[in-house]
Amino acid sequence: MTTPRSVALERLAYTLAAPVLAVAPNVYPDSLVNSVVQLAGAAGIGGWILAAKSDEPGTGRRILRWTPLVLAAAVDVAAGHTTGFGPYWLDGVLAAGWAAVGSFVLPFSRHSRRRHRPALAAPAPQLAPAAEPTVAQPDDGADQLTREARMLWERAGMPARTHVVKATRHTAMRHDLTLLLRASETGRPITGLSPEVVGAAFGVSAADVTLADVAIQPGRQGGPGWMEALITPEANARRRTKPTDAERWSDRVAGPKGGAPGSELVHKTRDDERGVTFYRAKMTDSTESPRIDLPKLCRALDLPEDDSCVFVLIDGNEFLISAFDTPPLSAVFPATRELLTPDAKGMYVCGYTITGQPVKTMVYQHDKNAPAHGLTLGVSRSGKTQFFAIHMAAQSLDGHVVWLGTVRKDEKTSVLGRYIDRQGSNALWMARSLRAAKALCEIRADMPWPHDGQPHDYKPGDPRCPYRQLNVYGDEFMTAAQDADFGEFIQKDGEDLTVTGLKYGIGFNPAGQSPFAHNGFSTEMKDNLRQNSRPVIFNMGSPGATRKAAEGTMENAYDVPTIPARYSRSEGSAIERAMRGEADPENGVSTGGVAVIVLDNGRAVLMRSLYADFDTDLSRLFPDEVNRLTDYEISELEKRGLWFDWNEPVRPGEFWPEPDEDDDSEGRPRRRGGGGKGQGGGGRGSKGGRRSEQVASPRQALEAIKSLTDA
Repeated sequence: MTTPRSVALERLAYTLAAPVLAVAPNVYPDSLVNSVVQLAGAAGIGGWILAAKSDEPGTGRRILRWTPLVLAAAVDVAAGHTTGFGPYWLDGVLAAGWAAVGSFVLPFSRHSRRRHRPALAAPAPQLAPAAEPTVAQPDDGADQLTREARMLWERAGMPARTHVVKATRHTAMRHDLTLLLRASETGRPITGLSPEVVGAAFGVSAADVTLADVAIQPGRQGGPGWMEALITPEANARRRTKPTDAERWSDRVAGPKGGAPGSELVHKTRDDERGVTFYRAKMTDSTESPRIDLPKLCRALDLPEDDSCVFVLIDGNEFLISAFDTPPLSAVFPATRELLTPDAKGMYVCGYTITGQPVKTMVYQHDKNAPAHGLTLGVSRSGKTQFFAIHMAAQSLDGHVVWLGTVRKDEKTSVLGRYIDRQGSNALWMARSLRAAKALCEIRADMPWPHDGQPHDYKPGDPRCPYRQLNVYGDEFMTAAQDADFGEFIQKDGEDLTVTGLKYGIGFNPAGQSPFAHNGFSTEMKDNLRQNSRPVIFNMGSPGATRKAAEGTMENAYDVPTIPARYSRSEGSAIERAMRGEADPENGVSTGGVAVIVLDNGRAVLMRSLYADFDTDLSRLFPDEVNRLTDYEISELEKRGLWFDWNEPVRPGEFWPEPDEDDDSEGRPRRRGGGGKGQGGGGRGSKGGRRSEQVASPRQALEAIKSLTDA
């Protein structure tokens, strides 16, 4: 066996140094040799200390490496403190022992071979043939993580005949990584790969594996022959316990069974001053429209779903969820003259939305150069008359003439009558007002304008116009249209006014509890009202009825907000109260004044209308002087017998011909003015009282059938 050269040289050094350690301290105590040996020993002690403090492996090997220097210094110090060579030649024995130990341990030659290089005495290793690179382990210089991933992949049998191209560890994660896979055969798509297969190969749950397509990038192929596998056990564990807002939205809201499938959260913001949290989201596919199930969305976001504090606003493929701390529409917004004064385009503030934005409606149509109709719907005590007050005030502030007809007298309409031109409270009065407005269309069609002496169509805001805009209101129009005596006249004249009135500066503003034909609205009338107004729908008795009424006034069926009967905050658990036998809390807040307004683009917006306090003086909202018709218009109406006190009983022959004398001789009753439900209405005659008008509607046909009983 051949002794390595380093071992032979080290043993020779120990042999030559041993006599020096024994002789030098005794013969030459002040020589430089002693100082060098002691300094070497001090260096060895320092090496021990550094080796002991180091956290790296190999501490024992480094301590052994410094041991000969420390022992040499110890022998030199011991020899220097003994008399002569010490008893029994102790100095020589210590030096010889030091040399023997050093020759046996061989610290420098043996423990300095960190890479375990073969010693010269070891037999020469036999050269093995180099391993051929395989498909699973190609010789492409991959990093350690990729090689380890390939080993696991090969152990799993190369699932789906794929190869691991690269493995990338996720930032700040120990176990999460992304695998870039490709098909083993060029040109073959990857098929049969599933999260379960990948999870089995790496020992994780299938729920922690996500497969994704690979986009084509410069310098790298893509397509069906490539695939990415995201293995995220750590991220998923954190996502299940402490999800971010975007992760919660993706997991609980955007799924196929979520409250807004196919959406993604853009951002979540909080407005502490207004006490509202906003969730802004959009559809991942920009061509899709949001499909929102608000109760399900509230449950997913841990929001209360029944306290009227959560609202949704849709704009194209985006939508906004507003979650308020308290019901925002329970606040009251007092009406002021500044808010009700129309601007140059005829727009004024009529209310505020849930987000605090002002909502505007119009007293005339600036873009169409025409007046504006109005359509107001809602059940009793929903806020229609309140809205009438602010709308009439805005029209009066713009210089318009206002007439108000209702079916029955009440306090609020009587108060409004003090600030407008004319007001009445029965079906006969409404029929007369509509008939007079219809006649005004003929009168204004012939009125010459002062600048050229020729008649023109009405132009809002034109100072040359010789007459004012007239706004005719019909409160409870559907009830009046079903009146036995004058309903047919009210319905027919109201329909004519909506069609022809705009050319002559006349707007019609019906109100009631239904926008449908069987309740007084013809399709033609509803279409004209919808296209030339911003319909306002208050509470219709139920959320379903409100949505149906709003959709009936919209050109396209957009999502319609819900107006509950009352705003009520949910307190505690209904289940717990039921188990304890306790009553539900009665903390409802009225939704009177809350309405859905349909804007010009067909979008329905929830708002709280301005509040006009009828218990105080309304003069602060109306102009100082009441706007009236011109003297010329009044004289022309008088010539036609249409301008008088419309509260008078019906005049003979005013609405239908009087019966003939022959009819009276037959003993049939002849009813004149003063009859009819105490409203000043008159009845029809029997034979002579039948109308000669052509039957043009189902209602007229029904009346004609009823009249056959007199034949």
